[in-house]
Amino acid sequence: MSLQTPVKIRMLQRKLYLKAKEEPTYRFYLLYDKVYREDILAHAYHQAKTNHGAPGVDGQTFEMIESGDLEKWLEGIRKELRGKTYQPQPVRRVMIPKPGGGERPLGIPTIWDRVVQTAAKLVLEPIFEADLEPEAYGYRPKRSAHDAIKKVHKLLCEGYTDVVDADLSKYFDTIPHCHLIHSVARRIVDRNVLHLLKMWLKVPVEERDEKGNRRLTGGRKNTCGTPQGGVVSPVLANLYMNRFLKYWRMSGQKERLQAQVVNYADDFVILSRGKAGQALNWTRGVMTKLGLTLNEAKTSIKEARKESFSFLGYTFGPHHYRKDGHWYLGASPSKKSVARLRGKVGDLLKPSNVAPWPEVRDKLNSMLQGWAAYFSYGTRLMAYRAVDNYVLDRVRHFLKRRHKAPSRGAIRYSDGVVFGELGVLRLRHVHVGTLPSASK
Repeated sequence: MSLQTPVKIRMLQRKLYLKAKEEPTYRFYLLYDKVYREDILAHAYHQAKTNHGAPGVDGQTFEMIESGDLEKWLEGIRKELRGKTYQPQPVRRVMIPKPGGGERPLGIPTIWDRVVQTAAKLVLEPIFEADLEPEAYGYRPKRSAHDAIKKVHKLLCEGYTDVVDADLSKYFDTIPHCHLIHSVARRIVDRNVLHLLKMWLKVPVEERDEKGNRRLTGGRKNTCGTPQGGVVSPVLANLYMNRFLKYWRMSGQKERLQAQVVNYADDFVILSRGKAGQALNWTRGVMTKLGLTLNEAKTSIKEARKESFSFLGYTFGPHHYRKDGHWYLGASPSKKSVARLRGKVGDLLKPSNVAPWPEVRDKLNSMLQGWAAYFSYGTRLMAYRAVDNYVLDRVRHFLKRRHKAPSRGAIRYSDGVVFGELGVLRLRHVHVGTLPSASK
Protein backbone atom coordinates (compact mmCIF):
# COMPACT_ATOMS: atom_id res chain seq x y z
CA MET A 1 0.00 0.00 0.00
CA SER A 2 1.31 3.48 -0.89
CA LEU A 3 0.15 6.82 0.40
CA GLN A 4 -0.73 9.72 -1.82
CA THR A 5 1.69 12.58 -1.26
CA PRO A 6 -0.07 15.79 -0.12
CA VAL A 7 -0.25 18.55 -2.72
CA LYS A 8 2.00 21.01 -0.85
CA ILE A 9 4.74 18.41 -0.52
CA ARG A 10 4.40 17.39 -4.17
CA MET A 11 4.73 21.04 -5.18
CA LEU A 12 7.93 21.39 -3.13
CA GLN A 13 9.35 18.19 -4.62
CA ARG A 14 8.48 19.35 -8.12
CA LYS A 15 10.24 22.69 -7.58
CA LEU A 16 13.36 20.99 -6.23
CA TYR A 17 13.42 18.49 -9.10
CA LEU A 18 12.97 21.11 -11.81
CA LYS A 19 15.63 23.37 -10.28
CA ALA A 20 18.08 20.46 -10.15
CA LYS A 21 17.21 19.34 -13.68
CA GLU A 22 17.46 22.79 -15.23
CA GLU A 23 20.70 23.73 -13.44
CA PRO A 24 23.00 20.64 -13.21
CA THR A 25 25.67 22.57 -11.29
CA TYR A 26 23.34 24.26 -8.79
CA ARG A 27 24.02 23.46 -5.12
CA PHE A 28 21.15 23.58 -2.62
CA TYR A 29 21.92 25.40 0.61
CA LEU A 30 18.53 25.95 2.35
CA LEU A 31 16.89 22.58 2.89
CA TYR A 32 17.13 21.73 6.58
CA ASP A 33 14.05 23.76 7.58
CA LYS A 34 12.00 21.75 5.07
CA VAL A 35 12.87 18.49 6.82
CA TYR A 36 11.06 19.52 10.03
CA ARG A 37 8.04 21.12 8.38
CA GLU A 38 4.89 19.91 10.17
CA ASP A 39 3.24 18.50 7.05
CA ILE A 40 6.41 16.71 5.96
CA LEU A 41 6.93 15.10 9.38
CA ALA A 42 3.28 14.03 9.51
CA HIS A 43 3.46 12.49 6.04
CA ALA A 44 6.81 10.87 6.90
CA TYR A 45 5.22 9.21 9.93
CA HIS A 46 2.34 7.78 7.89
CA GLN A 47 4.77 6.54 5.23
CA ALA A 48 6.86 4.83 7.89
CA LYS A 49 3.73 3.23 9.33
CA THR A 50 2.60 2.02 5.90
CA ASN A 51 5.97 0.30 5.45
CA HIS A 52 5.37 -1.50 8.76
CA GLY A 53 8.62 -2.81 10.20
CA ALA A 54 9.69 -4.04 13.61
CA PRO A 55 10.57 -1.73 16.52
CA GLY A 56 14.13 -0.52 17.03
CA VAL A 57 16.34 -0.65 20.11
CA ASP A 58 13.81 1.33 22.17
CA GLY A 59 11.09 -1.28 21.61
CA GLN A 60 8.56 1.40 20.64
CA THR A 61 5.81 0.32 18.21
CA PHE A 62 3.31 2.33 16.17
CA GLU A 63 0.54 1.09 18.47
CA MET A 64 2.39 2.45 21.50
CA ILE A 65 2.93 5.82 19.81
CA GLU A 66 -0.72 6.16 18.79
CA SER A 67 -2.00 5.07 22.19
CA GLY A 68 -0.62 8.39 23.40
CA ASP A 69 -0.57 11.78 21.71
CA LEU A 70 0.76 11.42 18.15
CA GLU A 71 0.84 15.16 17.51
CA LYS A 72 2.87 15.70 20.67
CA TRP A 73 5.22 12.88 19.63
CA LEU A 74 5.78 14.48 16.21
CA GLU A 75 6.26 17.88 17.83
CA GLY A 76 9.04 16.30 19.89
CA ILE A 77 10.86 15.35 16.69
CA ARG A 78 10.29 18.81 15.26
CA LYS A 79 11.66 20.45 18.41
CA GLU A 80 14.82 18.33 18.32
CA LEU A 81 15.45 19.06 14.64
CA ARG A 82 14.73 22.76 14.94
CA GLY A 83 16.96 23.03 18.02
CA LYS A 84 19.64 20.87 16.35
CA THR A 85 19.72 18.50 19.31
CA TYR A 86 18.60 15.42 17.37
CA GLN A 87 20.80 12.35 17.82
CA PRO A 88 19.93 9.02 16.20
CA GLN A 89 19.76 5.97 18.43
CA PRO A 90 21.72 2.79 17.67
CA VAL A 91 20.37 0.56 14.93
CA ARG A 92 19.12 -2.88 15.97
CA ARG A 93 20.74 -5.54 13.83
CA VAL A 94 18.99 -8.75 12.85
CA MET A 95 20.19 -11.44 10.48
CA ILE A 96 17.86 -12.53 7.67
CA PRO A 97 18.32 -15.51 5.34
CA LYS A 98 19.79 -14.85 1.88
CA PRO A 99 18.10 -16.52 -1.12
CA GLY A 100 21.30 -18.33 -2.05
CA GLY A 101 22.08 -19.47 1.47
CA GLY A 102 23.71 -17.75 4.42
CA GLU A 103 22.51 -14.59 6.11
CA ARG A 104 22.78 -10.86 5.60
CA PRO A 105 22.54 -8.15 8.25
CA LEU A 106 19.53 -5.86 8.36
CA GLY A 107 19.55 -2.71 10.47
CA ILE A 108 16.31 -1.60 12.10
CA PRO A 109 16.30 2.06 13.23
CA THR A 110 13.80 3.23 15.82
CA ILE A 111 10.51 4.61 14.50
CA TRP A 112 11.64 8.05 15.68
CA ASP A 113 14.72 7.81 13.44
CA ARG A 114 12.76 6.25 10.57
CA VAL A 115 10.43 9.24 10.54
CA VAL A 116 13.33 11.71 10.44
CA GLN A 117 15.02 9.73 7.66
CA THR A 118 11.78 9.59 5.68
CA ALA A 119 11.33 13.34 6.05
CA ALA A 120 14.87 13.90 4.77
CA LYS A 121 14.21 11.50 1.89
CA LEU A 122 11.08 13.43 0.88
CA VAL A 123 13.20 16.57 0.52
CA LEU A 124 16.42 15.13 -0.94
CA GLU A 125 15.19 12.44 -3.31
CA PRO A 126 13.83 14.83 -6.01
CA ILE A 127 17.22 16.57 -6.18
CA PHE A 128 19.19 13.35 -6.56
CA GLU A 129 16.56 11.90 -8.91
CA ALA A 130 17.25 14.69 -11.39
CA ASP A 131 20.86 13.52 -11.68
CA LEU A 132 20.39 9.74 -11.91
CA GLU A 133 21.23 8.05 -15.18
CA PRO A 134 18.40 6.35 -17.11
CA GLU A 135 20.12 2.95 -16.75
CA ALA A 136 19.25 2.89 -13.01
CA TYR A 137 15.89 1.35 -12.10
CA GLY A 138 16.06 0.51 -8.39
CA TYR A 139 14.27 2.49 -5.66
CA ARG A 140 13.18 5.24 -8.03
CA PRO A 141 9.78 6.90 -8.47
CA LYS A 142 7.80 5.52 -11.40
CA ARG A 143 10.42 2.83 -12.06
CA SER A 144 10.43 -0.81 -11.08
CA ALA A 145 12.22 -4.13 -11.36
CA HIS A 146 9.79 -5.01 -14.16
CA ASP A 147 11.08 -2.06 -16.18
CA ALA A 148 14.65 -3.34 -15.78
CA ILE A 149 13.61 -6.89 -16.69
CA LYS A 150 11.81 -5.72 -19.83
CA LYS A 151 14.81 -3.58 -20.82
CA VAL A 152 17.19 -6.54 -20.54
CA HIS A 153 14.90 -8.72 -22.64
CA LYS A 154 14.49 -5.98 -25.24
CA LEU A 155 18.25 -5.52 -25.57
CA LEU A 156 18.77 -9.26 -25.97
CA CYS A 157 16.21 -9.32 -28.75
CA GLU A 158 18.04 -6.42 -30.41
CA GLY A 159 21.27 -8.40 -30.56
CA TYR A 160 23.05 -7.40 -27.35
CA THR A 161 23.69 -11.03 -26.46
CA ASP A 162 27.28 -10.94 -25.16
CA VAL A 163 26.58 -10.39 -21.46
CA VAL A 164 28.55 -9.47 -18.34
CA ASP A 165 26.60 -11.05 -15.49
CA ALA A 166 28.08 -8.92 -12.69
CA ASP A 167 27.97 -9.17 -8.91
CA LEU A 168 29.34 -6.65 -6.42
CA SER A 169 30.77 -7.89 -3.13
CA LYS A 170 28.76 -6.44 -0.20
CA TYR A 171 27.98 -3.21 -2.03
CA PHE A 172 25.91 -1.59 0.71
CA ASP A 173 28.55 -2.45 3.32
CA THR A 174 31.56 -1.14 1.38
CA ILE A 175 30.52 2.26 0.03
CA PRO A 176 33.28 4.65 1.26
CA HIS A 177 31.77 7.40 3.41
CA CYS A 178 34.20 10.09 2.27
CA HIS A 179 33.43 9.55 -1.42
CA LEU A 180 29.70 9.19 -0.74
CA ILE A 181 29.51 12.49 1.17
CA HIS A 182 31.49 14.11 -1.64
CA SER A 183 28.82 12.89 -4.07
CA VAL A 184 26.10 14.36 -1.86
CA ALA A 185 27.96 17.66 -1.48
CA ARG A 186 28.03 18.18 -5.22
CA ARG A 187 24.37 19.07 -4.84
CA ILE A 188 23.77 19.69 -1.13
CA VAL A 189 25.78 22.30 0.77
CA ASP A 190 23.35 22.77 3.65
CA ARG A 191 25.66 21.84 6.53
CA ASN A 192 22.80 20.74 8.77
CA VAL A 193 21.52 18.26 6.18
CA LEU A 194 25.04 16.95 5.64
CA HIS A 195 25.38 16.55 9.40
CA LEU A 196 22.20 14.46 9.49
CA LEU A 197 23.50 12.15 6.78
CA LYS A 198 26.88 11.77 8.47
CA MET A 199 25.21 10.87 11.76
CA TRP A 200 23.16 8.13 10.08
CA LEU A 201 26.28 6.73 8.41
CA LYS A 202 28.13 6.66 11.72
CA VAL A 203 25.31 5.40 13.93
CA PRO A 204 26.34 2.43 16.12
CA VAL A 205 24.84 -1.00 15.53
CA GLU A 206 23.40 -2.95 18.46
CA GLU A 207 23.65 -6.73 18.46
CA ARG A 208 22.48 -9.14 21.16
CA ASP A 209 23.65 -12.68 21.71
CA GLU A 210 21.50 -15.64 22.72
CA LYS A 211 21.70 -14.56 26.36
CA GLY A 212 20.55 -11.04 25.56
CA ASN A 213 23.94 -9.43 26.16
CA ARG A 214 24.32 -6.17 24.27
CA ARG A 215 27.22 -5.31 21.99
CA LEU A 216 27.71 -2.08 20.04
CA THR A 217 29.78 -1.98 16.85
CA GLY A 218 30.48 0.63 14.20
CA GLY A 219 29.91 4.19 15.30
CA ARG A 220 32.40 6.98 14.64
CA LYS A 221 35.15 4.58 13.64
CA ASN A 222 33.04 3.25 10.79
CA THR A 223 34.27 4.53 7.41
CA CYS A 224 32.23 2.44 4.97
CA GLY A 225 28.70 1.30 4.28
CA THR A 226 25.12 2.49 4.33
CA PRO A 227 23.09 0.48 6.89
CA GLN A 228 20.67 -1.83 5.08
CA GLY A 229 17.23 -1.18 6.52
CA GLY A 230 17.68 2.56 6.84
CA VAL A 231 15.18 4.66 4.89
CA VAL A 232 17.85 6.85 3.27
CA SER A 233 20.17 3.95 2.49
CA PRO A 234 18.68 3.11 -0.95
CA VAL A 235 18.79 6.79 -1.98
CA LEU A 236 22.46 7.08 -1.01
CA ALA A 237 23.29 3.73 -2.63
CA ASN A 238 21.69 4.89 -5.89
CA LEU A 239 23.64 8.14 -5.72
CA TYR A 240 26.96 6.34 -5.36
CA MET A 241 26.26 3.76 -8.09
CA ASN A 242 25.41 6.72 -10.31
CA ARG A 243 29.10 7.62 -10.33
CA PHE A 244 29.79 4.41 -12.25
CA LEU A 245 26.85 4.91 -14.63
CA LYS A 246 27.72 8.56 -15.24
CA TYR A 247 31.35 7.73 -15.99
CA TRP A 248 30.18 4.97 -18.35
CA ARG A 249 28.19 7.57 -20.33
CA MET A 250 30.73 10.41 -20.20
CA SER A 251 33.64 8.19 -21.30
CA GLY A 252 31.62 6.92 -24.27
CA GLN A 253 31.63 3.23 -23.36
CA LYS A 254 28.20 2.67 -24.88
CA GLU A 255 29.54 3.54 -28.31
CA ARG A 256 33.09 2.20 -27.85
CA LEU A 257 32.01 -1.18 -26.51
CA GLN A 258 28.64 -1.36 -28.29
CA ALA A 259 27.17 -2.13 -24.88
CA GLN A 260 24.47 -0.98 -22.49
CA VAL A 261 24.13 -1.25 -18.72
CA VAL A 262 20.95 -2.13 -16.84
CA ASN A 263 21.20 -1.46 -13.11
CA TYR A 264 18.90 -2.18 -10.19
CA ALA A 265 20.35 -1.15 -6.80
CA ASP A 266 23.55 -3.25 -6.44
CA ASP A 267 22.64 -5.61 -9.29
CA PHE A 268 23.64 -4.85 -12.86
CA VAL A 269 24.28 -6.52 -16.19
CA ILE A 270 26.17 -5.23 -19.20
CA LEU A 271 24.78 -6.34 -22.55
CA SER A 272 27.04 -5.94 -25.57
CA ARG A 273 27.54 -6.93 -29.16
CA GLY A 274 30.63 -9.09 -28.86
CA LYS A 275 32.68 -7.01 -26.41
CA ALA A 276 31.71 -8.33 -22.98
CA GLY A 277 35.33 -9.13 -22.09
CA GLN A 278 36.42 -5.53 -22.67
CA ALA A 279 33.38 -4.24 -20.79
CA LEU A 280 34.22 -6.44 -17.80
CA ASN A 281 37.85 -5.28 -17.71
CA TRP A 282 36.79 -1.63 -17.86
CA THR A 283 34.18 -2.16 -15.14
CA ARG A 284 36.65 -3.95 -12.87
CA GLY A 285 39.05 -1.01 -13.04
CA VAL A 286 36.40 1.63 -12.40
CA MET A 287 34.89 -0.26 -9.47
CA THR A 288 38.34 -0.46 -7.88
CA LYS A 289 38.71 3.31 -8.17
CA LEU A 290 35.31 3.70 -6.49
CA GLY A 291 36.42 1.54 -3.57
CA LEU A 292 34.14 -1.32 -4.63
CA THR A 293 34.92 -4.93 -5.55
CA LEU A 294 33.46 -7.30 -8.09
CA ASN A 295 32.71 -10.73 -6.69
CA GLU A 296 34.82 -12.65 -9.19
CA ALA A 297 33.30 -15.99 -8.19
CA LYS A 298 29.82 -14.77 -9.15
CA THR A 299 30.77 -12.53 -12.09
CA SER A 300 30.88 -14.16 -15.50
CA ILE A 301 30.53 -13.62 -19.23
CA LYS A 302 27.62 -15.33 -20.98
CA GLU A 303 26.66 -15.77 -24.63
CA ALA A 304 22.92 -15.40 -24.22
CA ARG A 305 22.05 -17.18 -27.46
CA LYS A 306 23.66 -20.35 -26.08
CA GLU A 307 23.56 -20.09 -22.28
CA SER A 308 21.34 -18.56 -19.62
CA PHE A 309 21.96 -15.94 -16.96
CA SER A 310 19.86 -14.68 -14.08
CA PHE A 311 18.89 -11.12 -13.17
CA LEU A 312 16.32 -9.95 -10.62
CA GLY A 313 14.87 -13.42 -10.18
CA TYR A 314 14.42 -14.10 -13.90
CA THR A 315 16.38 -16.40 -16.19
CA PHE A 316 17.27 -14.90 -19.58
CA GLY A 317 18.59 -16.76 -22.61
CA PRO A 318 17.58 -19.56 -24.95
CA HIS A 319 14.07 -20.93 -24.44
CA HIS A 320 12.30 -23.60 -26.46
CA TYR A 321 8.76 -23.28 -27.70
CA ARG A 322 7.20 -26.59 -26.68
CA LYS A 323 4.72 -26.86 -29.55
CA ASP A 324 7.18 -26.88 -32.45
CA GLY A 325 10.58 -26.92 -30.73
CA HIS A 326 11.93 -23.63 -32.12
CA TRP A 327 14.11 -21.55 -29.84
CA TYR A 328 13.80 -17.92 -28.91
CA LEU A 329 15.47 -15.46 -26.54
CA GLY A 330 13.15 -15.43 -23.59
CA ALA A 331 12.72 -14.49 -19.94
CA SER A 332 11.15 -16.73 -17.32
CA PRO A 333 11.05 -17.13 -13.52
CA SER A 334 14.37 -18.68 -12.44
CA LYS A 335 14.55 -22.08 -10.80
CA LYS A 336 15.85 -20.41 -7.63
CA SER A 337 12.80 -18.14 -7.54
CA VAL A 338 10.49 -21.13 -7.83
CA ALA A 339 12.47 -22.96 -5.14
CA ARG A 340 12.23 -19.98 -2.77
CA LEU A 341 8.46 -19.87 -3.20
CA ARG A 342 8.23 -23.59 -2.58
CA GLY A 343 10.19 -23.10 0.62
CA LYS A 344 7.78 -20.40 1.82
CA VAL A 345 4.75 -22.55 0.95
CA GLY A 346 6.29 -25.49 2.80
CA ASP A 347 6.94 -23.33 5.87
CA LEU A 348 3.33 -22.13 5.89
CA LEU A 349 1.85 -25.60 5.49
CA LYS A 350 3.77 -27.29 8.28
CA PRO A 351 1.78 -29.65 10.52
CA SER A 352 2.51 -27.36 13.47
CA ASN A 353 0.35 -24.64 11.87
CA VAL A 354 -2.97 -25.03 13.73
CA ALA A 355 -4.65 -21.89 12.37
CA PRO A 356 -8.14 -22.30 10.83
CA TRP A 357 -8.05 -23.37 7.17
CA PRO A 358 -9.61 -20.12 5.83
CA GLU A 359 -6.81 -18.17 7.51
CA VAL A 360 -4.13 -20.53 6.19
CA ARG A 361 -5.67 -20.44 2.70
CA ASP A 362 -5.80 -16.64 2.64
CA LYS A 363 -2.12 -16.40 3.62
CA LEU A 364 -1.24 -18.96 0.98
CA ASN A 365 -3.21 -17.15 -1.72
CA SER A 366 -1.69 -13.81 -0.75
CA MET A 367 1.77 -15.35 -1.07
CA LEU A 368 0.94 -16.85 -4.46
CA GLN A 369 -0.66 -13.65 -5.75
CA GLY A 370 2.38 -11.59 -4.73
CA TRP A 371 4.74 -14.02 -6.44
CA ALA A 372 2.63 -14.16 -9.60
CA ALA A 373 2.38 -10.36 -9.70
CA TYR A 374 6.17 -10.09 -9.79
CA PHE A 375 6.67 -13.04 -12.13
CA SER A 376 4.03 -11.88 -14.60
CA TYR A 377 6.42 -11.24 -17.49
CA GLY A 378 7.81 -13.59 -20.08
CA THR A 379 7.45 -17.36 -20.36
CA ARG A 380 5.63 -18.44 -17.22
CA LEU A 381 3.69 -21.64 -17.91
CA MET A 382 6.29 -24.18 -16.79
CA ALA A 383 7.12 -22.26 -13.60
CA TYR A 384 3.45 -21.76 -12.79
CA ARG A 385 2.76 -25.44 -13.42
CA ALA A 386 5.62 -26.47 -11.10
CA VAL A 387 4.25 -24.19 -8.36
CA ASP A 388 0.69 -25.46 -8.84
CA ASN A 389 1.83 -29.08 -8.57
CA TYR A 390 3.81 -28.37 -5.43
CA VAL A 391 0.97 -26.39 -3.82
CA LEU A 392 -1.49 -29.19 -4.58
CA ASP A 393 0.82 -31.76 -2.97
CA ARG A 394 1.51 -29.66 0.14
CA VAL A 395 -2.14 -28.64 0.68
CA ARG A 396 -3.24 -32.23 0.27
CA HIS A 397 -0.60 -33.45 2.75
CA PHE A 398 -1.45 -30.62 5.20
CA LEU A 399 -5.19 -31.32 5.22
CA LYS A 400 -4.79 -35.11 5.18
CA ARG A 401 -2.77 -34.98 8.38
CA ARG A 402 -5.12 -32.45 9.96
CA HIS A 403 -8.28 -34.45 9.20
CA LYS A 404 -6.67 -37.91 9.30
CA ALA A 405 -7.86 -38.73 5.79
CA PRO A 406 -7.14 -42.29 4.56
CA SER A 407 -4.31 -43.12 2.16
CA ARG A 408 -2.66 -40.08 0.51
CA GLY A 409 -5.83 -38.01 0.47
CA ALA A 410 -5.84 -37.85 -3.32
CA ILE A 411 -9.56 -38.62 -3.57
CA ARG A 412 -10.82 -36.41 -0.75
CA TYR A 413 -8.48 -33.56 -1.72
CA SER A 414 -8.40 -33.89 -5.47
CA ASP A 415 -7.17 -31.25 -7.89
CA GLY A 416 -10.71 -30.00 -8.39
CA VAL A 417 -11.40 -29.80 -4.66
CA VAL A 418 -8.17 -27.99 -3.71
CA PHE A 419 -8.37 -25.41 -6.51
CA GLY A 420 -12.16 -25.35 -6.44
CA GLU A 421 -14.24 -25.48 -3.28
CA LEU A 422 -11.22 -25.05 -0.97
CA GLY A 423 -10.38 -21.81 -2.77
CA VAL A 424 -6.64 -22.21 -3.37
CA LEU A 425 -5.31 -20.01 -6.18
CA ARG A 426 -4.14 -21.83 -9.31
CA LEU A 427 -1.39 -19.81 -10.92
CA ARG A 428 -2.10 -21.16 -14.39
CA HIS A 429 -5.39 -19.26 -14.28
CA VAL A 430 -3.76 -15.85 -13.73
CA HIS A 431 -1.77 -13.52 -15.96
CA VAL A 432 -2.61 -15.18 -19.24
CA GLY A 433 -0.81 -13.27 -21.95
CA THR A 434 1.16 -13.51 -25.18
CA LEU A 435 4.53 -15.18 -25.34
CA PRO A 436 7.37 -12.68 -25.81
CA SER A 437 9.88 -13.92 -28.37
CA ALA A 438 12.79 -12.88 -30.51
CA SER A 439 13.55 -13.75 -34.08
CA LYS A 440 15.87 -16.68 -34.65
